[in-house]
Amino acid sequence: MIPSENHGAAVPGRSATFATTHWTVVLAAGQGSETRLAQALEQLCRAYWYPLYAYVRRRGYGPEEAQDLTQEFFAQFLESGALRGVHPDKGRFRSFLLASLNHFLANEWNRAKTQKRGGRIRVLSLDEAQAEEQFRLEPASDLTPEKLFERRWTLALLDQVLGRLENEWAADGKGELFRHLRVFLSDLKGAVPYSEVARLTGVSEAAARQAVHRLRVRYRELLRLEIAQTVSEPGEVEDEIRHLFAALA
Repeated sequence: MIPSENHGAAVPGRSATFATTHWTVVLAAGQGSETRLAQALEQLCRAYWYPLYAYVRRRGYGPEEAQDLTQEFFAQFLESGALRGVHPDKGRFRSFLLASLNHFLANEWNRAKTQKRGGRIRVLSLDEAQAEEQFRLEPASDLTPEKLFERRWTLALLDQVLGRLENEWAADGKGELFRHLRVFLSDLKGAVPYSEVARLTGVSEAAARQAVHRLRVRYRELLRLEIAQTVSEPGEVEDEIRHLFAALA
């Protein structure tokens, strides 16, 4: 299921949810993609930028420098030319992003940092103040930059899944019911009895239990679909689920 903490991000509705995988978006961009795929790549960066920012901060960079690094990395990542030559045998998307960021930190920042702060185009409008406040709440030094990245990647992925699930229920006119039931997806699921949900929503307790069952089934489906977008082969999904949830332990 999902952890009780939630750092939600705006996500697209169901109609655009699984038209492409993360990898097909990257590969298409590297081949000179059409506008729709370029927009999809930008949305992808928006959804998963904080794990990269947190990684850079945990590497020891200060807030302003980390903000510039993250923006500059995305500026290069969003350029089709920067993605040319990505091999189809690409492994896991989170590993590719982290390797790309490490390459940037090692080889590109020395050149990029000569630019005056604020002198480059801000390719993504990101809430950097909120990101820094969030970083201050991260566990202290017991997490390495890599472990923090994987933890935040997992939480960002779960936010995507939860947001898409909420959009589906809202589209069916069940947004309020979802808000009462979402606790059953978290480690707080026992905190609210079915009888209380039934009272608040005006349904029977049996109907509340059935709705929770449907919610959990669909959540697991969306989770597998989201993770399937980040791996090369369908057979890697279960492995990746185990790996990501271990990152939250």
